[in-house]
Amino acid sequence: MMNPKPDTLSPPGFLAGGGTMGALIRAHDWSASPLGPPTRWPQALKTAVSLMLQARQPAYIAWGLEQISLYNDGYIPILGTKHPAGLGQPAAALWAEIWETLGPLNAAVLAGEAQWFEDMPFALAGRDRDLSWFSYSYTPLRGDDDRITGIFCVAQETTEKVLAHRRTLAERERLTRMFEQAPGFVAMLEGPEHRFGLANPAYMRLVGHRAIIGKTVAEALPDAVEQGYLGLLDEVYRSGKALNLIGAKYAAQTAPGGSIDERYVDFVYQPLTDATGAVTGIFIEGYDVTDRIRAETHRRALLELGDRIRDIGDPDELSFAAAEILGRTLEVSRAGYGTVDKASETITIARDWNAPGIKSIAGVLHFRDYGSYIEDLKRGETAVIADADQDPRTAATAGMLKAISAQAFINMPLTERGNFVALLFLNHATARDWREDELALVREVAERTRTAVARLEAERDLQALAASLEQQVAERTEEYDRVWRNSRDLLVIVGADGIFRAVNPAWTTILGHEPEEVVGHSFLEFIWPEDATLTQDGLDEAAAAHDLTNFENRYRHKDGTPRWISWHTSVEGDLVYAYGRHITAEREAAAALGQAQDALRQSQKLEAVGQLTGGVAHDFNNLLTIIKSSTDLLRKPGLPDERRRRYIDAISDTVNRAARLTGQLLAFARRQALKPEVFDAAERIRAITDMLRTVVGSRIRIVMEMPSEPCRIEADVSQFETALVNMVVNARDAMEGAGRLIVRVEEVSGMPAIRGHRGGIGPFVAVSLTDTGVGIASDQLIRIFEPFYTTKEVGKGTGLGLSQVYGFAKQSGGDVAVESEVGRGTTFTLYLPRIDETVAAGEERKRPTGSAPEEGRGRRVLVVEDNVEVGRFSTQVLQDLGYETTWAANADEALALLQKADSFDVVFSDVVMPGMSGIELGEEIRRRQPGLPVVLTSGYSHVLAEKGLHGFELLHKPYAAEELSRILRRLTGGRHSSQ
Repeated sequence: MMNPKPDTLSPPGFLAGGGTMGALIRAHDWSASPLGPPTRWPQALKTAVSLMLQARQPAYIAWGLEQISLYNDGYIPILGTKHPAGLGQPAAALWAEIWETLGPLNAAVLAGEAQWFEDMPFALAGRDRDLSWFSYSYTPLRGDDDRITGIFCVAQETTEKVLAHRRTLAERERLTRMFEQAPGFVAMLEGPEHRFGLANPAYMRLVGHRAIIGKTVAEALPDAVEQGYLGLLDEVYRSGKALNLIGAKYAAQTAPGGSIDERYVDFVYQPLTDATGAVTGIFIEGYDVTDRIRAETHRRALLELGDRIRDIGDPDELSFAAAEILGRTLEVSRAGYGTVDKASETITIARDWNAPGIKSIAGVLHFRDYGSYIEDLKRGETAVIADADQDPRTAATAGMLKAISAQAFINMPLTERGNFVALLFLNHATARDWREDELALVREVAERTRTAVARLEAERDLQALAASLEQQVAERTEEYDRVWRNSRDLLVIVGADGIFRAVNPAWTTILGHEPEEVVGHSFLEFIWPEDATLTQDGLDEAAAAHDLTNFENRYRHKDGTPRWISWHTSVEGDLVYAYGRHITAEREAAAALGQAQDALRQSQKLEAVGQLTGGVAHDFNNLLTIIKSSTDLLRKPGLPDERRRRYIDAISDTVNRAARLTGQLLAFARRQALKPEVFDAAERIRAITDMLRTVVGSRIRIVMEMPSEPCRIEADVSQFETALVNMVVNARDAMEGAGRLIVRVEEVSGMPAIRGHRGGIGPFVAVSLTDTGVGIASDQLIRIFEPFYTTKEVGKGTGLGLSQVYGFAKQSGGDVAVESEVGRGTTFTLYLPRIDETVAAGEERKRPTGSAPEEGRGRRVLVVEDNVEVGRFSTQVLQDLGYETTWAANADEALALLQKADSFDVVFSDVVMPGMSGIELGEEIRRRQPGLPVVLTSGYSHVLAEKGLHGFELLHKPYAAEELSRILRRLTGGRHSSQ
């Protein structure tokens, strides 16, 4: 910290002057500094400080072991915000941020080694910028004892100079990149000898990447000298006037010994002058416009060819004109067109175009005399030879080719209907690389020429055809007239307005009207009245260019009777041309056939009904025989209990068999009451696999092919399993107990149409059973699902198993298909709709539970049954079981009894009754008394089959008293109360 004090004594002479820093040094309190008061400083330090203060450049002194800092006014900007506190500080503290770099330098100077640095970067604290540059010198200072004690530094900040130089370099680099990346070519020539100073990559490409920098144009580009470009440069240098050329040709040899590449350029020679106006060099700038010039040249050639094609009518003359245009445009030695005989491998040239000094080769030439490229031509490929000496196809015959001025050539085959028939050729006397744009032009000219020649030849053929056309037209017209007059079918021309324009004489034969009675009249005057609207719609459609096929309607004969006509139409302009065939007899025959078929189907239905009723009667007579015999024996007095039980059991078993029989009939009729639920078909089949193996026996191997994903369906599980068992039993019998049965479950995208029934869209589950049995004859396949029909021997089948499968499938929204081949086995496929998600088939109803008295004591049952015998029997059974019963003969009577509050614990009702059905009664009770249970019973009900149970319990007829009591106890457990 400085503590300036006013001078009470005159300052030492070495501190005189010095500007701001002189005053600060004089006023500084040096008593605490290692240097002490200035009057006691060593003479060497006084001298150095005096020199520093008088210096005009920035100067700095570091003195003593601590390297105490002293500096002049010029050094103040270098310190920045470190001034004025930096005066008297040790160098290590003053330059702490760069001491790692500066410390070793100071040590080297104090060791006697002077230092000089130019544009040295430092990141100094206290300055506006992050980095500064300096040029400075470090000189050792000796004390009075001749030992080095300090450092004298003269510095100059060069930050602006360095940054300016960097900007200059960056700008130069940017200009260099721009120069190199310029789309055109650029070069700089120096002095009157035109020495290359620079050239960008585009210019180097133009001259073939030759080493030109530092060389004169005459040394680097002798080919440019030969083409007169050196003379142009001399004139620009002499006159000082710029030269601008458009589309100038420049032929350059891009590689030593290589071919000459002709380029076209737009360029300017711009003279460069010094301050006195004297020309010192030439700036060259331009663009390679070769592609543009060539494209324009080719375009003009095609335009010329188009003009010649329009004017020339002779095919040979046209071919020569195309060859001439190609020859001049591509500057070749020869061009021509010839016809080819592929079999003899020759070309016939009637005429060719030749450049000055080139002889014609018109005549017949053999391809093999000039090489093997004929093989390329036969394949339809263009033969392109750049140098006959080098190409393997022509190396052996190069002498022959050069003799006819064809060291390089293009042979382009022309085909007609796939055959090689002609050749367009270009020859060049010396080796030549053919460019792709040249080949493209040749192809275009060849195609246009071939098309034009084909057109001319077609015109000739057309003229020859036209000579006899009039006669042919007359003959054809006469033929058409004969067809019109003699046709036995109706031929008409009718307008979109429905007015007949013309009709043939067949109208009289078929409909009784003379043509003059029809023409000019509307079709509505002749159409059968009921078909007028239909015919008008058909005419509108035909007039809209939608041709009609087999369009049938009725016309009125002149005698007033109808005639059926089948029409075919076509339209031209606003007229419809129609051909009509008389089909009245066919329609009458078809109607008679339909009636006969209906009668046959009705007869077949009656036969099937007869078979069904006969089968039912046969089976029920068998069952009734057992029941009748058992009841007669039970009436005998003194019958032992063991025999009594046997007869009673026989009656019970027979009733169960009768119930199964009626259940199969209801399944076939699709009238059984199903209890559908959602389950996985594959999982259900796996669950009963053991049972199925037991059914088929050990000699039949069951192969399961089940999917990895669930195949859920919604159906009656019991009926599904029954259908599966019925199909398995059928397969077992077909295999006579030995073979292989494949059970496959898979998801399919739809159900096919089966036996004339409509198919189904959406996901289905297909359950297939394939056996290796005897198969089923085709005439039997259509009957196997009929009830009581069976192919098995008498006594080995009821004929109801497959009927149950069929009824269950149709009632569940699916179908069953069968495929069979006699001697090779049968496949039954059961289709059932697939359920996308596992959902409950219905909500489980909450039912009251709890213990109840034995049997039905105390429970009150309302029995609803319209059949007197069944009603009496039901009430008697319930009373024997301990229930209190009331019998209502119909639903209306039951509802009247239910008006008394809480008078019954349960309602037991039949489903099929006159008036209101049991289901309708149950729904009405549910509305009036939601807590009152309803139990339905039925042996047959299309209502249940079509609409389901609606959440009610169902007891199938015939039912056992024990089963009825169990259901009633379960449903009334929570409602019972002693009375």
